[in-house]
Amino acid sequence: MKTIGRLRYLEQDAPAGARPRGTLVLLHAFPVNARMWEGQLTLSAGGWRVVAPQFRGFDGGDGDPAANSMDDYAGDVVDLLDALHVPDAVIGGLSLGGYVAFALLRLAPHYVRGLILADTRPQADTPEGLEARRGMLALLEKNPARGAEAVMDQMLPKLVGGPARAASAEVVAHLRALGMASSAASIAGAVRALMTRPDSTPLLSTIHCPTLIVVGADDVITPPALSEEMHRAIAGSELVEIPAAGHMSNFEQPVAFNDAVARFLADRV
Repeated sequence: MKTIGRLRYLEQDAPAGARPRGTLVLLHAFPVNARMWEGQLTLSAGGWRVVAPQFRGFDGGDGDPAANSMDDYAGDVVDLLDALHVPDAVIGGLSLGGYVAFALLRLAPHYVRGLILADTRPQADTPEGLEARRGMLALLEKNPARGAEAVMDQMLPKLVGGPARAASAEVVAHLRALGMASSAASIAGAVRALMTRPDSTPLLSTIHCPTLIVVGADDVITPPALSEEMHRAIAGSELVEIPAAGHMSNFEQPVAFNDAVARFLADRV
């Protein structure tokens, strides 16, 4: 993990001799961290500088200022791009990362050269979703020492699709470790930001950059039907469904995910 001031990130430069194509920024999901993208750092082989920001408070960043909104996370991404002297980038986000990508489009669209929306949705939380998040906050407050573990116990069955759970206990264990690397306070801050995020549906018709939408065929949190709706609403977008993957499609099926992203970067951006 690299740092610039309080900003932390993973980075993989394009190999020496490769034709520089630009920067690919990958925004992580909840409640894990930037290390979920380690399997995508190999996308640098196509000439891309791959950067995965660590959202404030995650994975040992307990001294970071509290996040109150998606705009806080998006502002940190802008600060990191400025610090790295990156004028624009292909912005990819999965789940929470997709919500931050929408915030970037609202706040600073000139940074977005292309867009990858993976296992995410534009809508704000439903009343039922808000109630579930309140339950998660109560769980964190009741036992902060075991908060991250309790959240992962609750979320893991939804994060990983049935085929991946059955096929690889290692995938599940690795994902669980990523989710337990953050404090209860940082997870609670992210939950509050998720609860207060605006509806980004009106943004979809204004997106004119190359856009790839990726979804796991077995995603139960943001099912394929929601990605199909986004695909219809974003003119010229491409939709790829990853077989035998749930909500963490990049993590469960990294080869298929990387192939889809590499084709998009080569052909559309």
